[in-house]
Amino acid sequence: MLDLSTLAPLDIAPRLDRVRERIAAAGLDALLVTRLPNVRYLTGFTGSAAMVLVLQRGDAVFVTDGRYRDQAAEQLAAAGVTARVHVEILVSDQLRVLAAALADAGVATLGLEGHGVTWDQQRQFAAIFSEAVPAIEIVSAGPIVDEARRVKDAGEVARIAAACAIADDAFASIVGRLGTGVTEREFALALEFAMRERGASGNSFDPIIASGPNGAMPHARPSDRVVERNELVVCDFGCIVDGYCSDMTRTVSVGDPGPDARRIYDVVLEAQQAGCRTVRDGVDLAVIDDACRSIISAAGWGELFSHSTGHGVGIEIHEAPRVARAAGGSVLLGDVVTVEPGVYLTGVGGVRIEDTLVVGSQTSDALTTTPKELVL
Repeated sequence: MLDLSTLAPLDIAPRLDRVRERIAAAGLDALLVTRLPNVRYLTGFTGSAAMVLVLQRGDAVFVTDGRYRDQAAEQLAAAGVTARVHVEILVSDQLRVLAAALADAGVATLGLEGHGVTWDQQRQFAAIFSEAVPAIEIVSAGPIVDEARRVKDAGEVARIAAACAIADDAFASIVGRLGTGVTEREFALALEFAMRERGASGNSFDPIIASGPNGAMPHARPSDRVVERNELVVCDFGCIVDGYCSDMTRTVSVGDPGPDARRIYDVVLEAQQAGCRTVRDGVDLAVIDDACRSIISAAGWGELFSHSTGHGVGIEIHEAPRVARAAGGSVLLGDVVTVEPGVYLTGVGGVRIEDTLVVGSQTSDALTTTPKELVL
């Protein structure tokens, strides 16, 4: 069982000040953080209901409901976070607390996390906040906290690495059940249990176990189909350790799946290895995508690689940056990203191979270490 005390500590307390710098750069007086992954990142709070008002000047204001009175106080104190904590049962009352804080701080321009706020929420915020600050301007702030989350510190990498190690070990412990009459669903459930048994708090996402023709669907759901011998089986899974996710895909076969399947596998493996070799600080995200995509295209399967090459991993299973041909910018030192090219043939099956890597200055280290051998 994993002992969290052995991992590098999370350095949560300085995050509010780093976000304040981004708020100032965006020309805002304050930011209302409503997305729970971002609330957790800034405060250490793990409950299911909370908002944080981050003022450019002054203490943050944290609001939640009565279920989390003690938990909020304990978790923010443990994280070393300075914030005014308010507990109100009704959301409308929580918003009035925030409105009073906006008025006291003289906030003229408030940013909302536009990608995480519904139309109705925006209307409710505007109605209540304008009562306290009639001239307040409420704008979409963009992904300010999401961007701050992108580069991981040592404590974050340690948790992602621990989640990867649990997933590796769990898969190794049960992979021998494939081809023995087990269904996709049964194998997925066994994998979930094995990860939890080793200390994971949950899945990063529902495992994808897709055998035979089901593998042609990149995000197939495990079914009651029995996994047969001599066919491709796409296994995509991950788990959570102390709030941080892992992600890995391996494609395997119990016995020889035949020359056509082996050819697809070899091309995808070559593409994936080329992409991994490209990942390092400063490399354009589109260049990483092209390193994978060009090999698959040269083999004649370019149109069958139907998704982007990868994504960031952290508190959420999909976060910045996106590794894709249309992506702007480059990978940064300390990013944690996946490289996961695939080829999918309708009615036949699919191959995807994926690792999670932490970006270094010259090379990048794979946090997922399960061997990439097709035939079990």
